[in-house]
Amino acid sequence: MAFPSDATLADVGEFALIDALAAHFPTAEHVLVGPGDDAALLRIRTGHVVVSTDLMVEGRHFRREWVSGEDVGHRAAAQNLSDINAMGGRAHSLTVGLAAPADLPASWALGLAAGIAEECATVGATVVGGDLTRADQVVVSVTVLGSCTVAPVLRSGASPGDVLALAGRQGWAAGGLAVLGRGFRSPRALVEAYRRPAPPYDAGPLAAQAGATAMIDVSDGLLAEVGHLARGSGVTIDVGTDALDVPEPLHAVAAATGADPVSFVLTGGDDHALLATFAADAELPEGFRVIGRVGEVAADDPDPVLVTVDGAPYEGAPGWTHF
Repeated sequence: MAFPSDATLADVGEFALIDALAAHFPTAEHVLVGPGDDAALLRIRTGHVVVSTDLMVEGRHFRREWVSGEDVGHRAAAQNLSDINAMGGRAHSLTVGLAAPADLPASWALGLAAGIAEECATVGATVVGGDLTRADQVVVSVTVLGSCTVAPVLRSGASPGDVLALAGRQGWAAGGLAVLGRGFRSPRALVEAYRRPAPPYDAGPLAAQAGATAMIDVSDGLLAEVGHLARGSGVTIDVGTDALDVPEPLHAVAAATGADPVSFVLTGGDDHALLATFAADAELPEGFRVIGRVGEVAADDPDPVLVTVDGAPYEGAPGWTHF
């Protein structure tokens, strides 16, 4: 369905917009009832059902002058698909809630749908329902469902002696955000990384099959997520900076902003790289590289430091927090 290029959501109307949005999302063999009824009906065959929900709020997670509707669609889908990946599973279905001002261009909302559909297609998932309402700012809420064909990998399984490994690019989106925040658009590779993440979607199931003991995706900062693994597993984890990949564009941004290029990798989020722990003698799946070691919490330490960098506590925030 085509709308005039200058049409707003108020011009189009709720139900015409819903029909236009739904047209972006193909059906799939596991979808018995998709968009258009009170709820979707899915066929689940074997394994575990995995569910996750994330929000994206205008002004908090994105600014419309920095990203297009299609970009936001990619980002909203990616952060949810990555959560299923981090359990060792594969996403298959999403529901999307959109709250938006009446004067939002309809083309922006359709771009959002296109971006979500394109990102979902990379893992074979589809949108099966959602909701639409009016609000003072754009809010996108996505719930994703997936399945694990092997035992899901939790945050709580790491043991002393394990290695910590990383798959996917890390720090790129943080570098892009730093660039956009200063009113620039280059290095373009970093800006595009912020606008459209590239999570290693195949890495999660591969890690699970290879015996990963714990796993998490990097949404809010590498050290912050390492902290979640350490607390969940009751261990210490040391990250070695000499094992981290710090690409040249991050060095360029660091030089321009006076930042430490390694800090983008250690504390940046939104790339949705994958962290996993493995037994020290395990053969790592393709795409993973060892960046740290898991240790034991001293029994006589009342306030242990669970995460260290090069053997010492990290001075600074480990990542993003909302409150």
